[in-house]
Amino acid sequence: MADSRKKRGAADRALIALSESYEVAYWSKKFKVTPAKLKAAVKKVGHSAKKVEAHFKEQRHKAADRARIAISEPYEVRYWSKKFKVTPARLKTAVAAVGHSSKKVEAYFAAKKKNAKKKKAAKKTAKKTVKRRKS
Repeated sequence: MADSRKKRGAADRALIALSESYEVAYWSKKFKVTPAKLKAAVKKVGHSAKKVEAHFKEQRHKAADRARIAISEPYEVRYWSKKFKVTPARLKTAVAAVGHSSKKVEAYFAAKKKNAKKKKAAKKTAKKTVKRRKS
């Protein structure tokens, strides 16, 4: 879309002119975003339509990817370890066992915790039984 209606060159079509309301409307509709989000993206990455499109694709990807645990990223390992209150090694073991879904990993730790409580209770009752037999 051209910044100036008189200019018909290809180089001008690849740019987003925020000063033109018809361009803001066109690009907002094309990228399926609000004009405010379009303006923020242009401010962040520049007026190139390709860069703005790549920015929106990355944002959509990140939104879809929030529930996944990326073991290759140290900041994610720290975040999820702290959230589940486990060591990074245990987190990596859980991800290897059930996959990268944070919900599956959470369920894995919940099941482990439940099993640990059962074992502890069984051990406690076994000790009481041994004491009673000795008496």
